[in-house]
Amino acid sequence: MLSILEVLSLCLVALALTPALAHALERPGKMRLGKEAYLAVQPIYYPGFTWAGGLGEAAGMVAVLVLLLLTPIGSADFWWVAAAFVALVAMHAVYWLLTHPVNGFWLRNRDLKRMGKGFFAFDPLHRTASDTPVEENWTAYRDRWERSHVVRAILAAIGFLMLAISVAL
Repeated sequence: MLSILEVLSLCLVALALTPALAHALERPGKMRLGKEAYLAVQPIYYPGFTWAGGLGEAAGMVAVLVLLLLTPIGSADFWWVAAAFVALVAMHAVYWLLTHPVNGFWLRNRDLKRMGKGFFAFDPLHRTASDTPVEENWTAYRDRWERSHVVRAILAAIGFLMLAISVAL
C-alpha cells in the first residue's frame, strides 16, 4: 500500500511540476514579446494550466503529507519526504503571494465561468483595490509573473527530487 502511495505522490508532484516548468522554459521567448502580443498570449493558459497545476499541487501536497505521516519519524525517508513537502508548500505559497494576484490582471477582460471567476477573484490576503495591478505597470506584473514561475519550477523540481530520493531509498 505504501508503494502505491509513493508512486501516486510522484505522479502528482510531476503533474504540479509540469506547468511550472513549462512556464519557466517559455520565459525567454515571452520576454521578447511586446505589450500587445504578451497580453494577447497570457490568457491562453486558462483553463488547462489551471486544472493540471491545481490538481497536481493540491492532490500532490495531500498525498505527500499522508506519505509523511505514514513514514517512520527520524528515518532517512522521513526527512526526504518532509523536505519534499516543505518545497511543495513553498511552491504553493509563491503562487498565492506572487502569481495569483497578477492572474486577475491577465484575465480581467475574459468572460470566465462561475468556477474560474470565483477562483481568480479569491484573494487569501484580502488585498485592496490599490494593490490591484494596473495597465500602466504591465511590465512589472509580467516580470513578477514570469519570475514567480521560475521560482515555482525550482521548488517543484526540488520537491520531486526529494520525493524520488525517498522512494529510491
